Amino acid sequence: MRIPRPALRLDITRLVSAVLIAGIVAAGCSAVDDAAGGSSGPTPVPDAIDVVATTTVLADLVRRVGGAQVDVTSLVPPGGEVHTFDPTPADIARVADADLIVTNGLGLDDWVADLARDSGSRASIVTLGEDLAGVTYLEGEGQAGTVNPHLWMDVGNAIGYVERIGEQLAAVDAAHASVYETGAASYDERLSALDDSAREQIGAIPAERRKVVSFHDAFPYFAEAYGLEIVGTVIDAPGQDPSAGEIADLIDSIRASGATALFGEAQFNPQLAQTIADEAGIAVVTDLYTDSLGGPPADTYEGMIRWDVERVVDALQR
Repeated sequence: MRIPRPALRLDITRLVSAVLIAGIVAAGCSAVDDAAGGSSGPTPVPDAIDVVATTTVLADLVRRVGGAQVDVTSLVPPGGEVHTFDPTPADIARVADADLIVTNGLGLDDWVADLARDSGSRASIVTLGEDLAGVTYLEGEGQAGTVNPHLWMDVGNAIGYVERIGEQLAAVDAAHASVYETGAASYDERLSALDDSAREQIGAIPAERRKVVSFHDAFPYFAEAYGLEIVGTVIDAPGQDPSAGEIADLIDSIRASGATALFGEAQFNPQLAQTIADEAGIAVVTDLYTDSLGGPPADTYEGMIRWDVERVVDALQR
């Protein structure tokens, strides 16, 4: 939730107007060549089931569970923006041929339902984020009553995703159910170790230095799990550009809050985050990954989380 706006005490309209006019919140592009997103993993066997995921993050989770028994593609390409994704005719063909469609749900990729219907797909659709056991769902930004969909940024929730993926793969391909059970169990162990490592690294930072600002609302589950306090957000949702006055108020509030760092993401142009951080006098990171994987070493879910944790810790220690 955006922090309350105090009375404006800082006149920086001229400072940011040129940046805003230039469209600094436009989505950027990630230099990743793998169309499926992330490390390709083992070569699929001839009878591998065809799985279509909405994002590179979800595609990688499926790949780690299914191994060579799955042939996985991501509809949203690396560096793409899932919130505003516009499917192409080629995407419709992919969905039509799929054996399983993997989505997040919670409003993030609800466009998939229409895509599946229009394609005539008979594939099962699994929604990983909804009704997940043990999750305390957090409120979304913007419209009242919405739920923040970025559950996977808490590795503990990603473990829940993995268990559901294993079950769904086994339901579609019962002949290889033991492969998926073993894959999910092995991956769960690695993710548990990753979760512990993230807690240990960020938890070692003094609490007063763990007040941060996020670029959009992708970090609440990460913050809740690993002990960060989000005291401000730059944009409510991708495509909703803040005004120069709103930015000035936000900078004023950042200074009053004692925040130590601003975290932006690689899919967004870094200029706005850099401008705000420079004016507020705090550290800035503009190349974190949340909705999409990146290039190595952030080209897998595990690599993405390690990358984000390392960058966060480095910023908070400055």
